[in-house]
Amino acid sequence: MTERRAILSGSAFEEQIGYARAVVDGDWVHVSGTTGFDYATMTISDDVVEQAQQCLHNIGAALSQAGCGFADVVRVRYLLPDREDFEPCWPVLRRCFGEVRPAATMLVCGLADPRMKIEIEVYARRPRT
Repeated sequence: MTERRAILSGSAFEEQIGYARAVVDGDWVHVSGTTGFDYATMTISDDVVEQAQQCLHNIGAALSQAGCGFADVVRVRYLLPDREDFEPCWPVLRRCFGEVRPAATMLVCGLADPRMKIEIEVYARRPRT
C-alpha cells in the first residue's frame, strides 16, 4: 500500500477551507498553492519579493517534513494577480530553482485575498533511500 499523509503548516486557512499544506503520496509530494503569509503570526508583507521569500520558506518547511527539499522539485507553478510583479521575484526564485530547473508555469489570476501578490505550488519526488 502506498504511503499517503498530510502535512499541515498551522495556517488558519487549512482548517477553514479543509486542505493540507502538502500531501505525501508514495514518492510524490504535492505542495498546495502557498502564499507569503507567515503562519506563526498570520501576517503578510506588502512587498511581492518578501512574499515570494516567505512562500519559499513555507514550501521548504513542508518539503523538509516530507523528507525532501528544493533539489527534488520537478514542477512549479507561479500565480500572480499582476504580471509586472513576477520579474522582481526572479532572483529569489532562482536561488531555490536555478540549479534544479523544474518544469515551470506562470499564470496571471486573482488570488483569494487582495493582500496576496504571489502564490507558489510545487510537486517534488522524494529521493529513494
